[in-house]
Amino acid sequence: MKITPICLAVSLLLGSGASHAATDARLLARIERMAAELDAVKAELKAVKAEAAARQAAPPAAATAAASAQPAVTPPLAAAPGPVATVEPNASPTPYTSPLTPSTSQTTFFGYGEINYNRPFRDQSQTQLDVRRAIIGIAHQASERTRIVGEFEFEHSVTSADDAGEVAVEQLYVEHRLSDNVSAKGGLFLIPLGFLNLVHEPTSYYGVERNFVETAIIPSTWREVGLSAFGVSDAGLRWDVGLTSGFNLNKWDGASSEGKESPLGSIHQEGQLARANQLSVYGALSWRGTPGLDVGAGLFTGKMAHKVKTPSEMEANAAGLYAPDARLTLWDAHVRWTPGKWDLSALYARGTITDTAGFNERLAGTNLVPKSFFGWYTQAAYKVWENGEYALSPFARYEIFNTAASFAALPAGLGVTADQDEKVLTAGANLRVGSNVVLKADVQRFQLARERDRLNLGIGYQF
Repeated sequence: MKITPICLAVSLLLGSGASHAATDARLLARIERMAAELDAVKAELKAVKAEAAARQAAPPAAATAAASAQPAVTPPLAAAPGPVATVEPNASPTPYTSPLTPSTSQTTFFGYGEINYNRPFRDQSQTQLDVRRAIIGIAHQASERTRIVGEFEFEHSVTSADDAGEVAVEQLYVEHRLSDNVSAKGGLFLIPLGFLNLVHEPTSYYGVERNFVETAIIPSTWREVGLSAFGVSDAGLRWDVGLTSGFNLNKWDGASSEGKESPLGSIHQEGQLARANQLSVYGALSWRGTPGLDVGAGLFTGKMAHKVKTPSEMEANAAGLYAPDARLTLWDAHVRWTPGKWDLSALYARGTITDTAGFNERLAGTNLVPKSFFGWYTQAAYKVWENGEYALSPFARYEIFNTAASFAALPAGLGVTADQDEKVLTAGANLRVGSNVVLKADVQRFQLARERDRLNLGIGYQF
């Protein structure tokens, strides 16, 4: 049979029509399947709405039973560490990132802990293992907009009159969401200065031990009793202001070295029968409008003198009030940038205490209250390896701090010279094991206190 051009054209045309017909049939069948699936979703949604309406109409006891049968959902924790999300090292928490869940009967638990090994290079007889801290937290969703948070800390494994351990309420507050972007809280809560005070789980920072600037200059963990309002703008500006208790200068003990280690850490009140005739105020800002960049600053100020009341204070401060106008002002500025696998950060903090001359005159020959103290550090980390749930990030941190940079002028023969700046280099690595466990190792070198040079190993977790 001879195939002519006309026959060939007719054949192609018929074949093309058949092909289009088959394609149309397949499309029609697919559309019908999608329509059926949509009808099923609509039916399921209708059933869910009917069930919700029935719950609202049910008696309170029945509604409570139905709510308790639902699986618990962890509420977002705005100003406290919790199990909501894994925090990258040096990350800062967000005041409010999502609305509270609608359930009114949700209680969840969270926590973190760390076990550390410290081996000095010079005097290895001081090598020690320590259950540094274990924390248990409870968050209860009291209503759609209100939650209650409690956080309880256990340090050094054993607590008794003869042991170094300590049990403390680290946070205890009620928080209420006023709008999508603004919230308020009242109670015992952390002060938002620096990186570490708000986010201090061992999975949240590099190195076995917390850095010196954010422990000796900015106390860690520093909390006060008071009221706070906080929120975030659409431009990425986060703010936090509050009226709280402050420090008590009458607690200063010149015979103790605690003030040398951390001036404010030695006189903080921690919500324990806190003197409150002098209140303090604070404010903090953080801008995160550019992905990977966090630029922030904070200020805390308030008078520190409180009238002598207890017998122990009367004995230490027999004349009454030595520094009626003593005022603390502490501020910090910090920046963190995380381009790609890098994690770069820097922080500066400085504190001043005024009107300490008369107070220090009566402490002559002991450790005096400093007029100023400061510290700064810069840190770099890089994620060199990642495989499944494992991630290895070496880091290096260089910090300078001075807990007694200057003193108020005293009469001749009573004054003391300022301390020298301590410089510390820390180098090591964090090995993440999943989202909630980290293994750490580092070496620390001190310029002045060389007897403190040491190897540190640690394991930390959060949940």
